[in-house]
Amino acid sequence: MSEKTRLRDNMYLQLFWTFFKLGLFTIGGGMAMIPLMQGIIVDKKKWMTEEEIVDCIAVSQGLPGVIAINMATYIGHQKKGVGGAVAATIGVILPSLVIIIAVVELLRGIGDNRYVNGALTGIKAAATGLIAYSAYKVGVQVLKGPFQWVLAAAAFGAIILLDVNAVWVILAGIALGLIYEHFVQKKAGKAGDER
Repeated sequence: MSEKTRLRDNMYLQLFWTFFKLGLFTIGGGMAMIPLMQGIIVDKKKWMTEEEIVDCIAVSQGLPGVIAINMATYIGHQKKGVGGAVAATIGVILPSLVIIIAVVELLRGIGDNRYVNGALTGIKAAATGLIAYSAYKVGVQVLKGPFQWVLAAAAFGAIILLDVNAVWVILAGIALGLIYEHFVQKKAGKAGDER
C-alpha cells in the first residue's frame, strides 16, 4: 500500500484535515459553517445522511459551546469514537486559534484604520447572510408540520420580542415536544383501538 493511499484511508487524518479546511476557509464561524459542513459531510464525504446531520445540528445547538465545534466533535465521534472526536475538534479549532492570535497582533497597530473597520463591517454583513441562509436551510429540512412551524415562530418571538434566554427556549421546546408526542401517540392508540 502506498503512502498516499494509507494517508487517504486514515480516518483520523481525514477527520482532522476535513475540519481543518472548514475551520480555515469558513468566515463567520458557528452557524455560518453549517451549510458548508452539510455539503461536505452529507454530499461529498457521505459520512452522514440528511436526517443524521439534522440530528447533529439539533444536539450541537442544544449544548453549551460553539455549534461548529460541537458538530465537529459529534461527527468525529460518530466516525471513530473518542479519537475521531479529538481529531475533528482539534482540526476545526486550530485554524481559528492561529489566525485570531495573528489578527489581534496585527490589529494592535492598525485597529483604528478606516479601511480595516470597513472590511470588518463587510465581513459581519456577509456572515449574517450566511447565518440567515443556514437557518432557512435547516428550517426547510426540520419544520415538517404545523406544530413545528408554530413552535419555531414562538421560539423566535420569545427570543427577539421578550428577550428570553435561549436555554429556556430550548428547554420549553423539549417539554412541548414531549407533550405533543404524548398526545399524538395517545390519539394514534385510540384510532387503532377503534378499528
